[in-house]
Amino acid sequence: MIPHHPSADERLKQLLDARKEELTLRRLEQNGHLIDFASNDYLGLARSIELREKTDEAYKKHMQFPSGATGSRLISGNHQLYEELEHFIAGYHDAEAGLIFNSGYDANIGFFGAVPQPGDIVYADELVHASIRDGLKMTRAGRSYFLHNDLVDLEEKLQASAGNKFIAVESIYSMDGDFAPLLELVTLAEKYSAQLVVDEAHATGIFGPKGEGRVVDLGLQNRVYARVHTFGKALGGHGAIVLGSAVLREFLVNYARSFIYTTALPLHSLLWVQNAYDILSNSYHKNIEMSILVNSLQQNLKGLSGAEISLNKGPIQSLIIPGNGLAKHVSQQLAEAGFYAKAILYPTVPRGKERIRICLHQFNTQEEVLGLCNTIKASLS
Repeated sequence: MIPHHPSADERLKQLLDARKEELTLRRLEQNGHLIDFASNDYLGLARSIELREKTDEAYKKHMQFPSGATGSRLISGNHQLYEELEHFIAGYHDAEAGLIFNSGYDANIGFFGAVPQPGDIVYADELVHASIRDGLKMTRAGRSYFLHNDLVDLEEKLQASAGNKFIAVESIYSMDGDFAPLLELVTLAEKYSAQLVVDEAHATGIFGPKGEGRVVDLGLQNRVYARVHTFGKALGGHGAIVLGSAVLREFLVNYARSFIYTTALPLHSLLWVQNAYDILSNSYHKNIEMSILVNSLQQNLKGLSGAEISLNKGPIQSLIIPGNGLAKHVSQQLAEAGFYAKAILYPTVPRGKERIRICLHQFNTQEEVLGLCNTIKASLS
């Protein structure tokens, strides 16, 4: 008798049922009607009428380019606007050159999957984004993780290694919202002849005189090997760019698989990014002033029983509420009260570090923050 083996869908359903039991099942949601404390649209550009109108007007003026991508950039998708935009963005962030990727995820897996070579080693902060981790799974170099923002642990690892070394960090960490100690990391990298790579996803458009990021804000642009800036957060668009030397750009064109084997961005995406930078560069926006909202949030959530609010200065604030069930409960109570703040659950974060991830925006008000805090307090009482 032939033994029964579960079909492919039966096996998948078993895994999904296990997630339901653990309260870890992910679902797509539509929360556009709620007050936004969840998105990465820190400057409100994703909803900007001005940016939409500027992009639509520019679209009409670029009829010489196809609306669609037509292919990868190495086949038919490259054109003058693409390269002009890369040159402009590199200059904006005070870098020699840049290469646009379709997303921050593509940029990180492309860079880390291609640049570190056999015999090299990459030291990554243990809390770096999944895109960096996935890139490191593709690398032919060695890889190791150091304790979060722990310079002592990193230095011990650097001392024990030979060959070319890379250090991978985020300038602002996407889940905890805390900052990497970039000044100290640059000094340590130079001491051990390591190359520092900084993902500026959550600092782009926020920090620096005109939103250039924390590297430029600290004057470290000539001491950092490579930076990744994404367009899908504060710029409200889509895509990303890797900044570095002209040699690095040419290498990525030749070896980064997530660049080589993907369709290029369509014209409208490029024009959106171009006009978002135009808004930043012409000072039509004010660099986000988070201090009042951050202080209000932190003071109102300070000392909550069974929860702990972060003390970060940036737009990402985390309220740690251990346990998937309780974190989901608080998120559901917020939604019922008209607020959208995402519950981040295990396995996205470690057990015991489940949280409500609160993103503050230029368009949020003090009254909205107070309402959010009062609802959280009531849901935990």
